[in-house]
Amino acid sequence: MKELIETFYQGLQNQDAEKMISCYHDDILFEDPAFGILKGDRAKKMWKMLCKNAKDFKVEFSNIKANDQSGSAHWEAWYIFSQTRRSVHNRIDAQFEFKDGKIIKHTDHFNLHRWASQAIGFKGKLLGGTNFFKKKLQQQTNKLLDKFQP
Repeated sequence: MKELIETFYQGLQNQDAEKMISCYHDDILFEDPAFGILKGDRAKKMWKMLCKNAKDFKVEFSNIKANDQSGSAHWEAWYIFSQTRRSVHNRIDAQFEFKDGKIIKHTDHFNLHRWASQAIGFKGKLLGGTNFFKKKLQQQTNKLLDKFQP
């Protein structure tokens, strides 16, 4: 399963959403602080949107561990946040669960306050650690996902 995680992140490095999605089970459950919980096709659509819209994007991944049931990885992303044109360096720890040789559950953990401070600036530094901010961000990201046509 370690190879499956490597394939997933190689797809992300190359902004190849189809390669990433091929690693996901049809019943995928994805969760992170920015999007909240996404299921199935919605999770797959998120990667299509992120890969298509990524600017000055670079990813490195490391510390991949996996057995037949679960796995984990650390990855870092550098990019320009499109809404503010600010540089972001996000550090993410991922947890995976597997079923039928695919990723069935993918949870990304990162410091939302740190991300918001970089991506948004002063307002992000001020509000980025609050549940209000997290809820508002998830509403905005999901609205973008609703509108996205792959």
